[in-house]
Amino acid sequence: MRVFGVDIGGSGIKGAPVDLARGDLAEERHKVLTPHPATPEAVADCVKEVVDHFGWTGPVGATFPGVVTGGTTRTAANVDQGWIGLDADALLTGRLGAGRPVTLLNDADAAGLAEMRYGAGRDRSGTVIVLTLGTGIGSAVFIDGRLVPNTELGHLELHGHDAEKRASTKVKEDEGLSWQHWAHRVQKYLAHVEMLFSPELFVIGGGVSRKAEKFLPLIEGVRAEIVPAQLQNNAGIVGAAMAAHAARAGEPPAADGSRAAAGAGRQPATAAGSAARAVRSAVDSPVGWPDAGR
Repeated sequence: MRVFGVDIGGSGIKGAPVDLARGDLAEERHKVLTPHPATPEAVADCVKEVVDHFGWTGPVGATFPGVVTGGTTRTAANVDQGWIGLDADALLTGRLGAGRPVTLLNDADAAGLAEMRYGAGRDRSGTVIVLTLGTGIGSAVFIDGRLVPNTELGHLELHGHDAEKRASTKVKEDEGLSWQHWAHRVQKYLAHVEMLFSPELFVIGGGVSRKAEKFLPLIEGVRAEIVPAQLQNNAGIVGAAMAAHAARAGEPPAADGSRAAAGAGRQPATAAGSAARAVRSAVDSPVGWPDAGR
């Protein structure tokens, strides 16, 4: 089955149809630069450009680099402040037009869902933390495969600064840091997160995961296993497509691909609006992806 996924980032907006049977892109992704300023209207135009590139009709999943609850974007660390408090689901669905309903979720949560189902976190129990290193630092926390949404661990304080202002890929590039110097910063950040959550596994994603051999071997003193994301920078697109598919089925996505157990006996929602609301209520839950009817 193919579903479309779009990953909205601080530097680029990319998307493609996703083959959910394989957990991979069905076609080569299309990418446009994130506009500056990244106002809601300008970003919505870019999302439409990406989706139109493929002539896509049908549900669309989209990620956002910030907290998303009830289809509303609550924070905007690396995009325009006009996103705060916006019904972004409605904006994007309206911009894409009839037949292309949008399901929106946090970008790192989307990447985490994809990695837990298809990638480096597959079949792993206990506490797993997926971190996406890019313009900022995104996080997705899983406990026995269940997502704790909107954790935003990139904004933990590290040496008096937001962690992402010290250890993101953008900081490495902006400050011209060597791999060794930057790895030392990432190491301090991981040690801080480990102190707070004691995970069994860190999965390091984002575009820099393609160069994991340049910095992961330099990280020392962290007890948890540290591995690069297998889906690399496509994880957000895949996770967005998972969420869109689950919305149409009326159930929240689970890391193992199954429907939530408590909702297994219910009939799938048939109306686009009720399906989207099902996923939103799951994202809002502080314990992950439970039965959306709760």
